[in-house]
Amino acid sequence: MPAPRNSPGSLVLAALLSLLAVITASAQTRDVVGSRDYPGIGRFAGSVITGYVMKDFDAARMQAAPFKDGQPTDARRLEGRVFRIAYRTNPGPSILEVSRNFETQLAKAGFETLLACDTDACGAIPFTESIDTLPVPQMWVDGFNYRYFAGRKTEGGRETYSSVIVSQNNQDITAQVTVAELGAIANKMVDAPAMAKGLGETGHIALYGIYFDTDKAVLKPESRPTLEQIAKLLIGQPQLNVFIVGHTDSQGAYEYNLDLSKRRAEAVAAELVKNFRIAQTRLRTAGVGLLAPVGSNATDTGRALNRRVELVAP
Repeated sequence: MPAPRNSPGSLVLAALLSLLAVITASAQTRDVVGSRDYPGIGRFAGSVITGYVMKDFDAARMQAAPFKDGQPTDARRLEGRVFRIAYRTNPGPSILEVSRNFETQLAKAGFETLLACDTDACGAIPFTESIDTLPVPQMWVDGFNYRYFAGRKTEGGRETYSSVIVSQNNQDITAQVTVAELGAIANKMVDAPAMAKGLGETGHIALYGIYFDTDKAVLKPESRPTLEQIAKLLIGQPQLNVFIVGHTDSQGAYEYNLDLSKRRAEAVAAELVKNFRIAQTRLRTAGVGLLAPVGSNATDTGRALNRRVELVAP
């Protein structure tokens, strides 16, 4: 039986993705907005951050042992606060040099080595498909040429895992650091009685169970439980009218954040009217952007607190 061939469409797509990665990398000369190195790890000299995602609670996939017969032998799904930081380094250093620098720094930070391997020893292409990397053009992994490291440390009773994958795109070296600080999910669900209590005692209540993608004003499906509780509150108190107020952190332009926060508040109101039959006249919306922080915008934790929707009593 003849070997399967890639379709012309898939080859064209791969070529376009590669070209996009090259163009984007060559054009970027500074870190992406809102990004930063993970404390205590840092970056290889001369690198620029090409991708940055931090989630207060997420799952990260890491490998703690090489593949055997094309299959994982110690795959780990890690839940907690997760950082994914991608870098590009201009031509000059080798994959091994960049990786060794990260490995040395991680050892100094207290991480014990779980796995350190190169392409074939890791498991080649199937291995790279089993780990978390940011999408092209933020991160580029050549499945035929890379090095991977995974480490673990315990400090103050808390486990933290880290991984680094280093590869190459043309002559540029690409690297991604992933750090997972293990921990239980914070309870961000606020039910109808808690909303009523907050409105009665302080005139407002912050809701962290309303979710949007970065820079988007489209409600994510996981927002539904909190929306149901808002509707329950309003149905249970027919005389109650509320302001729905959107808030952002300080990342991005001032005017943009004002508009984004307003559009997010409007999206919440529209969903309550459309799918929960709440009268539009009972809901007024506003967006204040970064003007009412409840945490420091200098930290990831503070920025997460500032990104919220609030109910406000008139």
